[in-house]
Amino acid sequence: MAPPRGSAAYKKKDGTLALSRDSQSVSWTPTAPPGSKPAVTLSVSSITNLQQTPATSSKVMLKIFALPPGISEPETHVFSFTSATTARVEADAIKDALSKTIQAAKTGTATLAAPGGAGGGSGTSAAMAIASAVSSVPGASTSSDAWYDDERLKSDVELQQSLLKANLSLSRTFMESLRTKPESISNSQFTSQFWSSRIHILRAHAIERSQIKGQYNVLSSIKPRSVDNALRLNVSKEQIQLIFSQHSLVKRVYDENVPKLSEEAFWSRFFQSRLFKKLKGERISEDDPSDAVLDRYLQQDDEEERAKRLTAAHIPHIIDIEGNEENHSQRKGNQADFDMRPKPADQVPIFRTLNSLSEKIMSHVTPNDVDPSEPIGMDEATFNSLALKDLQGDAEENRLILNIKDQTRFFSGSNENDDGLSSDARLYAKQNPAKVLQSLQKGLASSISPNFSLGTAIGVDDDDSSSDESQQEKSSHVGSKASRSAATAQIFSAITQHQSQQDDISPASTSGFSTVQTSSTSGLPSTIFDRISLTHATTTEFLHHFWLAFLSGDPNRAEEIARLVETLDRAMDRVRAVADDAEAERMKEIDKMKKHVRDHYERTGKKLRFDTEAVKGGRKVVDQLLAPTVNSVRTATEQYGKALTEEGAAET
Repeated sequence: MAPPRGSAAYKKKDGTLALSRDSQSVSWTPTAPPGSKPAVTLSVSSITNLQQTPATSSKVMLKIFALPPGISEPETHVFSFTSATTARVEADAIKDALSKTIQAAKTGTATLAAPGGAGGGSGTSAAMAIASAVSSVPGASTSSDAWYDDERLKSDVELQQSLLKANLSLSRTFMESLRTKPESISNSQFTSQFWSSRIHILRAHAIERSQIKGQYNVLSSIKPRSVDNALRLNVSKEQIQLIFSQHSLVKRVYDENVPKLSEEAFWSRFFQSRLFKKLKGERISEDDPSDAVLDRYLQQDDEEERAKRLTAAHIPHIIDIEGNEENHSQRKGNQADFDMRPKPADQVPIFRTLNSLSEKIMSHVTPNDVDPSEPIGMDEATFNSLALKDLQGDAEENRLILNIKDQTRFFSGSNENDDGLSSDARLYAKQNPAKVLQSLQKGLASSISPNFSLGTAIGVDDDDSSSDESQQEKSSHVGSKASRSAATAQIFSAITQHQSQQDDISPASTSGFSTVQTSSTSGLPSTIFDRISLTHATTTEFLHHFWLAFLSGDPNRAEEIARLVETLDRAMDRVRAVADDAEAERMKEIDKMKKHVRDHYERTGKKLRFDTEAVKGGRKVVDQLLAPTVNSVRTATEQYGKALTEEGAAET
């Protein structure tokens, strides 16, 4: 079969785009002059991505991303198919052929070198080659190692697109930053820098995508529904596969009878049979419909699953009730308790069915409370709990005997006065409390005046009115009235700010108006707050780009830094525009409330008290929210201006 080819223009020149016979390269050959050699040849191994215009587009274009060896950023090649009738067909054929070849190379289906070749080379084993091929797939999220590889996460375009679709806020930030970026930064540089600061988000999304839904009791979830006075049952292919996985008996019944019965008839009869009720754990009654084909399997136990459970189970003999009954039956004495007697399967089918199914489901779940370094099987704690200690001998004492010559000095009552008191306690016991207090009072009276106040001594005087204005310029110490007033104001300010962030609706104002303030918008309209969030995100992104370029010390990036400073200036213009719009919205709200006050006065003759400060939002709130961002931009521009001035002075 001839390789696909098609008429395509490259850089406004007509030519032919074709895939080589070995499907290892794609080349573009110009039409003029005739007999020209291929001008562009791309190896399939260097192609990292393919993009094609949608079917609804009038132009048919194919964009190939190639990463030749020794180059850090991929190159893009755009081919426009020029055929008037078969352009879409040719583009699809080339793209499909390239996709299949790239996928085959990624999955490791290429021929592997045999170890120990004739040339005496060392070679590589087939297992290691396959593992290397699988681990080298870019964007392979199936292995947990990909979650910890930053470079693989940054190069996984599919994962990044999936995250942008799932996180609309991040998608808006990415698109707005890409739209307003300076022209000196290429798209690949911007994308790499954008995701390098969000590796943790990519890693969390990769882990979330790798999680799959566990198994469940599929038979109990299948329930018929009534449609037009008839019972209907919808069963998907996934549910059928899960039934085969959980109940191997059903798979065996299916393999033995489906060639004779149609698949639809088999499932219709199965879900109405007694076998279905038995597998669900329900009790079978005489009124249940019988089936000559499926009833033959009622007495057949799931021997394969039973053998697996008995082989894999590590049940200690001391708690194996059924094993004790078989190996050492107690025929004399009192009968065992009801709960300790082995029961036949038909007596309590629901318990056995649910227990067996739970074991199957949990066998596919990796326990998270088990140390992987511990040995498989019974641990030491379980063995000690099951051991019969009465049959064990006395443990040999293993201790060190400490010989002390004079042990009397280690006991408190070994002194002459065997009262258990220390020397200081015995000294204080001889003192007279009345004399001690009298001596203390005399000492205080001789050093302190009669009008002494403890509050004045430490600088806390609530009656002192001179510490309001005259003492403001002095440094207030801890405990003074000014310090306590400042602390009280700070506490109430923090409480008010916390309340404004937590409360969804503010209390009604004195004018009778109820100002609704969403906690997530700080009193601003949702559209204005969204613009603030987007402006903050894009400005922060460009600040990150600026500092990386500014602190790199590379003189070749001077033009890029200048473009970034211009971008930061435009970001400040966007901040001012948002503040102006927020103030305009606040003035509209104030005008609306003033009109309501006038209408109420004209209607009732009563004036309503209205305070314009009750209307939140406006320029003040925007400035408060974006103050850290504005200060960061101002610092960046000042540092750039300072460095530019120093460079100009050094040149002169």
